[in-house]
Parts: sequence; C-alpha cells; structure tokens
Amino acid sequence: MGKEMDLESIKKFLEKEGGEYEGIVDSMPLRFLEPFVSHGIKVDLAERGRIICTLKVPLRLVNMGNFLHGGATASLVDIVGSAAVYTMGAPNSGASVEINVSYLDVAFLDEEVEIEAKVLRMGKSIAVVSVELRKKKTGKIIAQGRHTKYLAVSSKL
Repeated sequence: MGKEMDLESIKKFLEKEGGEYEGIVDSMPLRFLEPFVSHGIKVDLAERGRIICTLKVPLRLVNMGNFLHGGATASLVDIVGSAAVYTMGAPNSGASVEINVSYLDVAFLDEEVEIEAKVLRMGKSIAVVSVELRKKKTGKIIAQGRHTKYLAVSSKL
C-alpha cells in the first residue's frame, strides 16, 4: 500500500496541546467565532433575498500560504448566507443543515473580496442560499457556496 502512518505526527498536528496559543484560546469569550470571522465586513447592498458585502482579507483569517483560509471562507458562507435569510423577514436565521463550498481561487492578505448571498428558496421550514465570493477588483470567483437552513428551530427535530 502506501507509506506507514505516523500517529504521533498526526496527533501533534491536531491536538496542539500547550504552545503559544493555549492561554489565548482558553480565555476567548463564548461564541467568538462569528465576530472573529465577520469583523470588517461592509454591507454594500441589502434587499429582499440578497446581500452584497465587501471584506478586506485580514491577517487573522489567512493560512500558511498567506491567503484566505478555507475554514474562514466556509464561515463567511454560513454568516452571510444566514444574513440573507433575515432579509426575507425570518424571525431567526435557523440552524445549518448543510454547507457546501467549492474553492476555485484564492484571495490574498489585504485583497478586497465581494461576497454575494442570494436566497434561492424560502419555505416554511427550509431555506436555501447561494453564496459567492469574488475578487472585488476583477470579479473572478474565489468560492461558491450553498447553504441550507432549517427554520423551524423552535419545533422538535
């Protein structure tokens, strides 16, 4: 088959016990992820079923290659997609059922990204949103996402 798996290297990569971030991570406030990712977003357009906003890629959201981290991209699909659901008059943005992201290009540190979310379907219990991230300067697509939300969160699943 292939090369033998090195369990200790995998554990070290995932567990990250101790190290420079331990005190910082343990002291983070509850529900810090949304503001951590979305801080700096500027809304350019908000209308029924559609939102367009801009984000200049900040240092805190880049990966080792110095471009927007895939996890941050997926979080932006979640956050901006949820905001688009609110434009439809929903009392809450629901719970995520599925998020799919196709990564097509990269956005580097300090590059301006345009994020457009469109509600494709708004039912009584399910909403489906399309979210596209583009390079603001060229319009080139960075990522395309699809976000499905369950809206009847007060009922039993």
